[in-house]
Amino acid sequence: MLHYGPVPRFKPQSWDFQVFGATVDAEKAVWDFPAFHALPRVTVRGDFHCVTRFSMLGNEWSGVAAKTVLDLVPPAPEVTHVMVWAEYGYSANLRLADFADPSTVFATHHNGEPLTLEHGFPVRLVVPHLYAWKGPKWVRAVEYMRADRRGFWEERGYHNLADPWSEQRYSYQEEPGDGPLR
Repeated sequence: MLHYGPVPRFKPQSWDFQVFGATVDAEKAVWDFPAFHALPRVTVRGDFHCVTRFSMLGNEWSGVAAKTVLDLVPPAPEVTHVMVWAEYGYSANLRLADFADPSTVFATHHNGEPLTLEHGFPVRLVVPHLYAWKGPKWVRAVEYMRADRRGFWEERGYHNLADPWSEQRYSYQEEPGDGPLR
């Protein structure tokens, strides 16, 4: 799988998963590695679409549903977007509706096997109905936002919405309202 930069070294003693920003109670939630992996698990089937024009159809992803995170740490009513943060400052912005989709999962397993380091172990976000850059590897946090702002790849010319069925690959294809102003 493609990624930018080196594969991070996993350190279970210092790894945590955070939810912060515009939470309903203005508090940050933090889970350490064992606590995150003790959260309720789901298995979803979904496609994987790469901007380089290949798709892997019918994958099985297991992990923690994004909906579970939303239920445990509700966003404030005015939240419209999330930023998913990963190692090395990598980020992906998503509309709240895409994040809350039942198929969106913080995956720890792919097709029944634990993720490898190169594929995002210990956690990667998978949003099957969007291009894969919206699902960063090595996820560490979710930020609830009251307005959209571009993530790592969106700042570098990728489409803000990333619908593979509409071929939304690059920012020059954006229509008014598809994202924040550049």
